[in-house]
Amino acid sequence: MTSPDNHEQRLAKRLQDGNRAAAREFYALYADFLAGICARYIVNEEDQKDVFQESFINIFSNIRQYTYRGEGSLKAWAARIVVNESLKYIRSGHQHELIPIDMDIADKEEDDPLINAIPPDAIMEMLSRLPIGYRTVFNLYVFENKSHQEIADLLGIKENSSASQLHRAKNMLARMIKEYNDKNNPRQ
Repeated sequence: MTSPDNHEQRLAKRLQDGNRAAAREFYALYADFLAGICARYIVNEEDQKDVFQESFINIFSNIRQYTYRGEGSLKAWAARIVVNESLKYIRSGHQHELIPIDMDIADKEEDDPLINAIPPDAIMEMLSRLPIGYRTVFNLYVFENKSHQEIADLLGIKENSSASQLHRAKNMLARMIKEYNDKNNPRQ
């Protein structure tokens, strides 16, 4: 039996050789995952499709620069391209929606509301309702494990703006989660 690790390495090699069947296989394996990443950053469906398409063009155009580094590295490499394409889209046409806040708000740990019972699609819908600046900082911090300095550098904002946008995103999400729970789990 072939390990998944060897499969991914072989798939990458076939992609680098220009194999069209490998491109279809790559798409079938990773399209949903990569579309989900795109949807975390871009709300408008038409814009999502554009960024998603640009991401795949970028992936297939640059596959020869990919170096296999172990199981999951091809998926991670492709995910990084989708994140970068999403950020490029945001910077190019939506920079004005990134809110430059010069206040210094500490990034403190808060009590997490009960979210285990909330379906993932409801969480995604909540994320999509965040203002683009909040959503972008939240995604970079939470899902991409970027520091506030790294986020500031990526988005061209101040480090304390990143921290304050994350703080506000968390507060907005906490309110949305509370509203969801109050609506769907009324006290008896």
